[in-house]
Amino acid sequence: MKVLILAGGFGTRLSEETEIRPKPMVNIGDKPILWHIMKIYSHFGFNEFVILAGYKSHVIKEYFANYYLINSDVTFDLSNNSVEIHRSMAESWKVTILDTGIDTMTGGRIQRAKEYINDDTFLLTYGDGVCDVDIREVVKFHKEHGKKATMTAVQPEGRFGILNIHDDNMITRFEEKPKGDGGWINGGFFVCEPTVLDYIENASTVFELKPLMDLAADNELMAYKHHGFWKCMDTNRDRTQLIDLWTSKNAKWKKWD
Repeated sequence: MKVLILAGGFGTRLSEETEIRPKPMVNIGDKPILWHIMKIYSHFGFNEFVILAGYKSHVIKEYFANYYLINSDVTFDLSNNSVEIHRSMAESWKVTILDTGIDTMTGGRIQRAKEYINDDTFLLTYGDGVCDVDIREVVKFHKEHGKKATMTAVQPEGRFGILNIHDDNMITRFEEKPKGDGGWINGGFFVCEPTVLDYIENASTVFELKPLMDLAADNELMAYKHHGFWKCMDTNRDRTQLIDLWTSKNAKWKKWD
């Protein structure tokens, strides 16, 4: 099962960092937040990734092009131009990076990955949020209810969009960022059937608007309620909080050694 990660936005509220790199490549500790997200999925056995890049996509490509070398002990013999790898700490990941266009919306980016999904169920999340949700449990929940899409619903500290969820976990209305404080919001970490792509019209489609609203109206969007940790790196304040959690060894999303 492939993991699609939306990593193409401008990240304007982190402009001090995103002038030189895409938002998913902003560091938490000594690793980009994209790495942290991939480690979450990898912990649960999902190691095939499709990165939906756009803005400064070359930075993401360069990072993974050099990943093996950077994470290894190396001897360079300059006399014969040879390289010897002694010890590698590289991940067992297969990473496909798609340049989905600078101005493409989230729905269009997802649609661009159609040929890589191979008509299989796929995982989907954003390139700026970490969570301690059990991905295997989300997948199990998705398979049991048999609907087209599962969204991990979370309860953050601030003001975001809200979900109307019935007692049977059916999402009946999706509203992005309404006035007033909401309860459950879109936390990403989706599980989707390939038929979800049928709800995306073109490159200008915002996934969080018509596609999710239509899925909810068709009773095809379910919520996996996650009561644990979730944090989106939307501002510099958010980034500082995540860095503090990581450096103090209180990063609740970290499940690996």
